[in-house]
Amino acid sequence: MIAGMRDEKIKSLLQASKSAGPLKVGFLLIPNFSMLAFASAIEPLRAANRMAGEELFSWVISSPNGQPTEASNSVVVSADGDPEILQSCRLVFACAGLDIKKYCTRDTLNVIRKLDRNGAIIGAICTGTYLMAAAGLLDDRRCTIHWENIDGLAEEFPLLEITNELFEIDDTRITCSGGTASLDMILYLISQVHGSSLAAQVSEQFIHDRIRDPSDRQRMELRSRLGVSHPKLLAVVSFMEEGLEEPYSQTELAQKANLSTRQLERLFRKYLQTTPTRYYLNLRLARARHLLRQTSMSILSIALACGFVSASHFSKCYREVYGRTPRAERTPEAPSAS
Repeated sequence: MIAGMRDEKIKSLLQASKSAGPLKVGFLLIPNFSMLAFASAIEPLRAANRMAGEELFSWVISSPNGQPTEASNSVVVSADGDPEILQSCRLVFACAGLDIKKYCTRDTLNVIRKLDRNGAIIGAICTGTYLMAAAGLLDDRRCTIHWENIDGLAEEFPLLEITNELFEIDDTRITCSGGTASLDMILYLISQVHGSSLAAQVSEQFIHDRIRDPSDRQRMELRSRLGVSHPKLLAVVSFMEEGLEEPYSQTELAQKANLSTRQLERLFRKYLQTTPTRYYLNLRLARARHLLRQTSMSILSIALACGFVSASHFSKCYREVYGRTPRAERTPEAPSAS
């Protein structure tokens, strides 16, 4: 959440820049970046210019090597030049996506650090937060990242204050969880610089019926995700999601929801076509899969973090569900011949 004075500095800096002409925004595209998150950030700037009838924003696009960059959907976006062109920008976003560790290179971090030293406001979209953290720009700052990457970021940078917000603004740092949250973040910035009326016009252009607050949850409500509305079932699933490291027994879950174990079984079979035990196991294995893909934690540590008593039991369950061992999950697949 943007609390107190956390966003006042950025607000004053952006408003002060209005007298110097259009606010210049830079995008540093990292290979495998999220096209949706990028488009949701750049399109509102174009629409704001159109709605205002004048150029309020300009933008440039670069990449760590100045070459065209392929998004995670295989669409290639051209760069306007090498990273030096970003030095003239007041605000620069590192836009990333999949396999962020692979692209967290010394050269990329040096680009981000140089921009910061030269006084640019530094932002991150989706897993760009990882780059900001690796560059040392998020010390003593609140930040956010896509919900799938929160566990991995926390494991890699245990001292960070990571939230589950849509976006965070803290001093001269902006981090955004990605996806369509980029749209809400840019609309918020537009409102701070040019007023809420213009932000509302842009939002309406994109058939975006409500500008979400940064504190809105990233994930859909449990009711929507599961497609059910039974309050006691939702309560039990919520308890499960909160108790992945130290799983509750089925009896404990039933007691928490004021149900008998038999009633609990019936609810899961009726609405989710599975048993409470199987559903709970799949939740824990899904979290383990995220940790395997995004962190360097040992397999034993991941097993314990997901409520398994041993690495061998964890591996057995993992293979039964995903058809491969946890160790194989971390082994890059060889490219297929075609």
